[in-house]
Amino acid sequence: MSFRSGFVALLGRPNTGKSTLLNALVGTKVAIVSPRPQTTRTRLQGVLTRENAQIVFVDTPGVHRPASRLGEKMMDAVREALEGIDLVLVVVDASRAPNEEDEQAVALARAFAGPSFLLLNKIDRIAKPALLPLLERFRRLHAFAEFIPLAARRGENVRLLEEKIIERLPEGPAYFPAETLTDQPERFLAAELVREKVFHETRQEVPYSIAVVVDTFDESEAESRNLVRLHATLFVEKEGHKGILIGAGGARLKKIGQAARTELEALLGRRVYLELLVKTREDWRDRDGVERLIDWRHGQ
Repeated sequence: MSFRSGFVALLGRPNTGKSTLLNALVGTKVAIVSPRPQTTRTRLQGVLTRENAQIVFVDTPGVHRPASRLGEKMMDAVREALEGIDLVLVVVDASRAPNEEDEQAVALARAFAGPSFLLLNKIDRIAKPALLPLLERFRRLHAFAEFIPLAARRGENVRLLEEKIIERLPEGPAYFPAETLTDQPERFLAAELVREKVFHETRQEVPYSIAVVVDTFDESEAESRNLVRLHATLFVEKEGHKGILIGAGGARLKKIGQAARTELEALLGRRVYLELLVKTREDWRDRDGVERLIDWRHGQ
C-alpha cells in the first residue's frame, strides 16, 4: 500500500468554521473556536495520520481587508500559509450570503498552482435547495476540483472530505510522528485557551483588543506533584477594558481562569495552577512587533 502525505491549507472569510472543521478532521481540539470573527490570528497546523496517509492541515486567519497592523500580519500569515502547500480548501459559510471576502479567498485559491476544493460549511442551517445556486455562483469564479457540502460541527461529510483529500495528495513519507496532533507548543495552546474563554465571557470589542502571553510555564513539579504552574498576562488596549475583563471583585477574571484551567488540565493530563494578570498596552494592535504577541514563531 502506497503512503500519501502533504500540506493542506484552509482559507475563508472570518467565522466560516475553519477552526471547527480543523478540529473535526484531526479528531481533537487543536484550534480555539468562538462565534466571533477573527478568532484565529496566525497560521497553525493540525496533523491527521492514517495507516495510508498523513495530512498536515494549515489553518489560517479569516481573509479580510486589514484595518490595523494586526490585520496586516494576519493577512501575511494567510499568504505565507500557501507556500509549499499541496491542496487548498476554501471554506464558505453556506448560511450567509457570499461577499467580497469570500471572493478574495477564491482569488487566493485561483492564484495557487495546485488543486483546490470548495467546502460549503454549515449546510445544517439552510434548506438543501439553496445549495445549488450557491454552488453555481462559486463554480463561475473558479474551476474547483471538488465541491463538498458539509456541517463541520456535526461531522457531516467530514470523513468524505478526508478521503477526497487523500486521493489528491502525492506519495511521500510522513512529516510528523504518528502521535503528533499539532505543531503548537503547549505554552501557546495555553495562551489560546485563555483567549478563547475571554471570547466566551465578554462582549462587544473587548475580545478583539486582547492578547494573551504566557510569562511562565513551569513544569518543575510535574513529576513530584503532577502540577504545572502557569502565569499569563492579558493585554488590553484601553483602561476601561481592563475593568470589564476583571469584573466586579475580580469575578469575571476568576471565571475565565477557572474555565481555562479545567480545559488545560484535560489537555496536559496534569493539575494546573493558573494565575492571570491584566495590563493595559494602548493600541498594541498597531504597534511594531505585534507579531510577537500573536505568534509563537516570533517569540512571545
